[in-house]
Amino acid sequence: MATDRLYRTTGKQFRIVECRRCRLIRLHPQPPAHELRQYYPEQYWFDPAEQGADRLQEAYRRFVVRDHVRFVRRALASSGGQGAVLDVGCGGGLFLSELARTGHPVVGLDFSIDAAGIAWRRKGVPAVCASLARAPFAPGACSAVTMFHVLEHLYEPPAYLEAARELLRPDGRLVIQVPNASSWQFLLLGENWSGLDVPRHLFSFRLHDVEVLLDRCGFEPIRYKHFSLRDNPAGLATSLAPALDPMARRVRRVAEGPKQRLLKDLLYFCLVTACLPATLVEAACRAGSTVMVEARKKK
Repeated sequence: MATDRLYRTTGKQFRIVECRRCRLIRLHPQPPAHELRQYYPEQYWFDPAEQGADRLQEAYRRFVVRDHVRFVRRALASSGGQGAVLDVGCGGGLFLSELARTGHPVVGLDFSIDAAGIAWRRKGVPAVCASLARAPFAPGACSAVTMFHVLEHLYEPPAYLEAARELLRPDGRLVIQVPNASSWQFLLLGENWSGLDVPRHLFSFRLHDVEVLLDRCGFEPIRYKHFSLRDNPAGLATSLAPALDPMARRVRRVAEGPKQRLLKDLLYFCLVTACLPATLVEAACRAGSTVMVEARKKK
């Protein structure tokens, strides 16, 4: 049993179960859609303001997201890179704005109209508010479809992968990232692991689960990455001290003065830095707290 440790949207306890047959880990029962919406606070996607300490945080976020940009650029290079990159769950558009700096055409898609608006206004990234199944793009229009921490939020992950397959060119690439339920962090921390993100994560995937899902949806994995500079150290820090997480504090509008806020931010950054060696070791052993996969359509 676990509850919302990060945003504290509810005190309700949720049961996490593992299927005896396929071993997939999931919430049971899964909250209905009208209830699930209550567990996503305003500005869940989060975009810092353009002032003071927030500018420093924005610079740090741009630095760590380059890890994702490099992974996608390599995927594009191996595929020929013709067509736009569609980022599903684009949030405030930070990843796409960094990728666009390399000269590649990009477009974002998000459930939140506010997030799509921020991506367009602040980051200069074209974005639409829609589900992937109803995305206003022609079949075969995309050179790559990316989904960073999206599949675990969905009631029907296969539907999104099948929609992505339709949008991809024949030589296009799918890039997905999910929390890794085979990680050492989950084994050690259990219900306190931030990768569970109860109750917003409906599923918790192991790498085997991802491979089975991709295979059933017509994809074959060709490359893996078990370390994310943006996600792995920060995820461990948030597991250990969720009350220090800067994003959660801002989204929850925690009352704190400028000095208190700066102190908490510095403490969190020090904790993230201290977590870096451990997360590098677990990733080297293919047990990192996230896994990123590049896949292509099966021939």
